Amino acid sequence: MSHRSVLPLVVLSVVAVLGVSGCAAAGGDAVRAFPTSGVPDYQLGGAYTPPSGVTIVERDSTAHPASDAYGVCYVNGFQTQPEDAAMWEDDHPAALLRNDDGGPVSDPGWPDEMLLDTSRADARKTIVSVLTRSIARCADRGFDAVEFDNLDSWTRSHGALTRSGNLALATALVDVAHEHGLAAGQKNTPQLGSAGERDAGFDFAVAEECVTYDECGAYTRVYGDRVIDVEYADDSDGDWSDVCARRDRPAMTILRDRDLVARGGSAYVFEHC
Repeated sequence: MSHRSVLPLVVLSVVAVLGVSGCAAAGGDAVRAFPTSGVPDYQLGGAYTPPSGVTIVERDSTAHPASDAYGVCYVNGFQTQPEDAAMWEDDHPAALLRNDDGGPVSDPGWPDEMLLDTSRADARKTIVSVLTRSIARCADRGFDAVEFDNLDSWTRSHGALTRSGNLALATALVDVAHEHGLAAGQKNTPQLGSAGERDAGFDFAVAEECVTYDECGAYTRVYGDRVIDVEYADDSDGDWSDVCARRDRPAMTILRDRDLVARGGSAYVFEHC
């Protein structure tokens, strides 16, 4: 899981727009068009019954979608999940980015996540094969969309990875999502401009703290209303009402606690504009 916390990274987000009725997927299923309005909730720290009025819910790929809501499934597309580290190291070691000593390269902000090697076509093929299982599970469980986290991993690779390699993997993952009838969302990466939509084929964006980092226009100029922005309570300046009053924020902007704890926890925060 990756959201802004340890490092002042320029985090990324991209979104591609679907037509109102969706579009045909390669596998024959209709891609489930991403909503242009509603109230989202971001439940990566644990699934819970959404607050009243929530219409879009994102949960991890190991969870099930919320009933009566548009479901977004979280997949870590460019780094390893902590619980999957042994699987990658034992079964797919060549898919991990390595340093000069042959050890895996970890995200400096999330040291229990290793970077996947997007620089080689054979490694990308392996990554897609492994992640296809997660994408298929998202579809089988009834999610409507999937978002791929850590597209910006090249910015934390000390030059070993490139923007083009990450876009190549993103394009392949989006294709798999569409084949399974899922809309595909890019997480963060405002510096991509229109390339996420134009080249990779993303359908929507999930941005983290675009208000805090003054990046919202990079998403809304490309994807219009198909942008979710998650602001974090520990980084928000001023009153939440001031955030909601900003004309440059995405319409679907919410406030969550940094650890995304389940509703009922002492640190739980959820507000929406």
